[in-house]
Amino acid sequence: MKLLEGKTALITGASRGIGKAIALKFASEGCQVAFTDLFEDENMRATEEELKAFGVQAKGYASNAARFEETETTVSAIANDFGRIDILVNNAGITKDTLLMRMTEEQWDAVISVNLKSVFNFTKAVQRFMLKQRSGSIINMSSVVGVSGNAGQANYSASKAGIIGFTKSVARELGSRGIRANAIAPGFIITEMTEKIPADARKAWEETIPMKRGGTPEEVAGVALFLASDLSSYVSGQVIPVCGAMKT
Repeated sequence: MKLLEGKTALITGASRGIGKAIALKFASEGCQVAFTDLFEDENMRATEEELKAFGVQAKGYASNAARFEETETTVSAIANDFGRIDILVNNAGITKDTLLMRMTEEQWDAVISVNLKSVFNFTKAVQRFMLKQRSGSIINMSSVVGVSGNAGQANYSASKAGIIGFTKSVARELGSRGIRANAIAPGFIITEMTEKIPADARKAWEETIPMKRGGTPEEVAGVALFLASDLSSYVSGQVIPVCGAMKT
């Protein structure tokens, strides 16, 4: 039997990158997958078809994760379409990096809203279904910079640190109802975003990693699979770095 047979996952920001890798990994293990992104576009439709190729139910939903009422509507539609929600992966996120002295209020608010408020929005909307089921796994995507901080990323680091505190609190609140909450803290992961970094800068960054390379979205997805499945049935309130032993 596949690890996620009979389960339904909701994954935010999953048309590309780490979110898409998680969606594909889950589908390969028999999971039905609902996923969101800001717009319904070619990426969303292509991802939907790739997921369906595994023989599972899959559907993309256009949704602004930072908007509370829109999230409530989207989650209700997903619960109606799929019948249940067993796994929530809060993956949606953005960066607006700059030094604090140059950071505008808009740059701060945008990153906090998309990265942190979205986690509140989706967790609050999904918990009512998980409470009725008396089971569920919530996986929140943090970052190593949410643990250690990083110059030029005060807004991003604050949002990712907030996710860790939120995750630990939710794990304590919902544990008695069979609902687990954990966070993943990726390090330097090779995605479309990091591919835009100049090669020499990317190489210098990789040299600071004991494993001497960046990680892949699929390696993050493997940890998400562990946390989504019953293999981690007694794991809750934890932060798992996926960083090749970067200092955190």
